[in-house]
Amino acid sequence: MQDTKPLLPEPLRRFAAWCAVLLLLAGVVYVGIRLVVEFRTAVVPVLLALLGTALLGPLHRRLVKAGVPRSVAAGLTCVAVVAVVGGAVYIVVAALIDTGDEIVASLKQAARGVSEHFGAAGTSLDDLASNARELLGKFGGTAASGVISGVSVVGESVAMAVLALLLVFFFLRDSDKAAGTLRSLSPRGSADTLEAMARRALRAVEGFMRGTTLIALIDALCITVGLLVLDVPGAAGLGALVFVGAYIPYLGAFLSGAVAVLVALADRGFVIAVWALGVVLAVQVLEGHVLQPMIQSRTVQMHPAVVMVTITAGASVAGVLGMLLAVPLTAAAFGVVEELRARYGEEGESPTGES
Repeated sequence: MQDTKPLLPEPLRRFAAWCAVLLLLAGVVYVGIRLVVEFRTAVVPVLLALLGTALLGPLHRRLVKAGVPRSVAAGLTCVAVVAVVGGAVYIVVAALIDTGDEIVASLKQAARGVSEHFGAAGTSLDDLASNARELLGKFGGTAASGVISGVSVVGESVAMAVLALLLVFFFLRDSDKAAGTLRSLSPRGSADTLEAMARRALRAVEGFMRGTTLIALIDALCITVGLLVLDVPGAAGLGALVFVGAYIPYLGAFLSGAVAVLVALADRGFVIAVWALGVVLAVQVLEGHVLQPMIQSRTVQMHPAVVMVTITAGASVAGVLGMLLAVPLTAAAFGVVEELRARYGEEGESPTGES
C-alpha cells in the first residue's frame, strides 16, 4: 500500500489542534460565566465566604489549638468579624458623613476652577459635583421608599451577606473535614494532586487577603497623616476611601489618590496639591517597592498587566463586586497552575536530571 500524504503540513495541523482546544476552552469558560451570572445569588456568597474563610482561618486555628471547641471557635470568629467589619463600616460612613460636605464643596470649587480654564468641560464637572449629593439622595430614597427595584437590590444584598456569614461559620467549623471530603470525591489516582492544588489555592488566597488588608491599612494611615499635616479638609474620609480602594489594586489607589489631590487643590491651592500628590506617590512607591515584596512575598506574584486585565474582566462580568473578587480568584488560579507545574515538572525529570 502506498503511504498517503496528509493534506496539511504538520505545523498547520498542530496550529489547528491548538485553535480547537482554545475554542473549546473559551466555550466552557463562557458557559461557566453565564451560569455564575444566572445563579449569582448563590455563587457570590460562596465566593465571599471562601475569601472570608481564607482571611479568618489563622484566627480560628489558633483558637482551636488553645483548646476551644471547633464550633465555639467558629462562632467567636464570626462574631469578631461582624464586630470588626461593623465597626469599620461605621467609622468609614461616619467619617464620610462628617467630611462629605467639605469634600463635595472642595470638588465643586475645583470644578469651577477647571471651568475657568477649560470652559464647557469644567462646567460639566461643576454640574456633576453640584448634583452628586442630590443623585445620592434620590438613589437612597428610591431604595428606601419601597420601589421594587431598589428593595430587591437591597434585600438581595442583605440576603447574600447573611448567607456568606453563615457559610463562613460552616467552612471554619468543618475545615478539618474538607481534605477528606475532597479526597473521597476525587477520581482514582488523583486525590493527592487535587488536595495539593486546593491547599495551594487556599494559601494563595489567604496570603492575598491578609497582605491586602495590611497594605490597605498602612496606605490609609500614611495618606491620612500626610493630609492632616497638609491641613487638607476631610482627611479622615479620604483616608477611609484609600483603605476601601486598596482592595481594588492599582485602579482603587489611583482613584482615591486623585480625589485627595483634587480636594487639596480646591481648598489649599496648587502648592499644597503638589505636596498632596507627592504624599500619594510616595505611599504608592512604598507599597510597590517595599510593602508588596515584604508582605506578599509568600503569595502568588502577578504581573500588573495581568492584574489590570483581570480587574477589567471582573468589572465587565459583575461590576464592582467582580473587581473585588477577580484578583483573589486569579491568585488562586495561579497557585493551582504553579502546583501543577511543580508536580508534573518533578515527575517529568529523572533522578539524574534527564527527561
